Amino acid sequence: MKDRVSLARLPFQRERSSRHGGMRVLVTGQVGLNKTPFLQQVVEVAAGNGHEVLLFNVGELMYAEAPDIVPGRILDLPRQRLTALRRSVFKDILAAAAAGANVIVNTHATFRWKHGLFHAFDHDQMAELDADLYVTLVDNVDAIHERLEREHEIRHTLKDILVWREEEIVVTETMAEAIAGYGHALILSLSNPRIGVPSLYRLMFEPGRKRLYPSFPMTHVLDLPAVLARIDQFRDVLAEHFITFDPADLDEKRLLYKADEATKRGEDHVVLSVHGRDVTISVSEINQVARDIDAQIYARDFKLIEQSDMIVSYIPSLPDGRPAISSGVERELQHAFENTKEVFVIWVSKTDPSPFVTETATNIFKSTDELLSHCRKRGYMGDYQMSLP
Repeated sequence: MKDRVSLARLPFQRERSSRHGGMRVLVTGQVGLNKTPFLQQVVEVAAGNGHEVLLFNVGELMYAEAPDIVPGRILDLPRQRLTALRRSVFKDILAAAAAGANVIVNTHATFRWKHGLFHAFDHDQMAELDADLYVTLVDNVDAIHERLEREHEIRHTLKDILVWREEEIVVTETMAEAIAGYGHALILSLSNPRIGVPSLYRLMFEPGRKRLYPSFPMTHVLDLPAVLARIDQFRDVLAEHFITFDPADLDEKRLLYKADEATKRGEDHVVLSVHGRDVTISVSEINQVARDIDAQIYARDFKLIEQSDMIVSYIPSLPDGRPAISSGVERELQHAFENTKEVFVIWVSKTDPSPFVTETATNIFKSTDELLSHCRKRGYMGDYQMSLP
């Protein structure tokens, strides 16, 4: 116990996986995420790179254990039977982990049902699992809303979805700190599997690969397609070489813009294309969660910085030559600096950066290529060979 306390304030202890023989990952996330297809892709990527991973979907296994339960009604069971079912399923998971298998356990941290809010795990079994990684998957609120309408009979509001997401994140983080120590709980978006799937694979099997937060202006350049294209290229290049926690993978601010535009047109609703379907959401409901969306963006982006090794901020040049830097980017740089992360800035403009940039930056580069060259020299870009399906 003394050793664990001494490690408690260190960053993510990547060497812990070797003591188990196999990698153990606990994945949580709110209802409506549809985590299984995403995690199955991770399993396939791992297999293609020579790693067998067993995926345990706890909910599906519980239904299989009790075929008398009507689909969608398992949470209506008495808590005693629900707990007994979960514990029975978890015994098989623990046996596989003890045998040295690489395992991903797909579950929930909490449930909010007719009986109120309650936890969805047993501490003693989680302690025995002793996961190397605790990952909460997240997705855009409108994407969750569309899945809930299409796949579930769960009455909900946008506010409910945002609350459920926060509950999963906080409880998972608390569980991780109680069992494994500080720094083992991560947030990862599944909205962009092209980035998210390799990121989770790399977290599992390439612990030496650097974790990175890409920072860039968003609202200031929405009407500048050429600048947006350069930012997207910057994001893609970093995702190719690093584990990236990209803040733009969750883009809920656009809901507020769309609601504002609809109001100006005299309309009381917005129509969004989500998963190939048109979804109608009232302007009033979006406005009711505006402060929640902003608050979660603020807190989540700081958390993504904290779970990274470094931040790379791309400051493009506007058509008139001025730097496209926002107060949000400056705040991210300051937060990374205060958390003793490496702070790299790519400054494209010919105008000199302000002290708010120079005083927080570890290095300032003129291009993404110059940044990558520096990272190679520092040994930040190992010879990783990962094949994707």
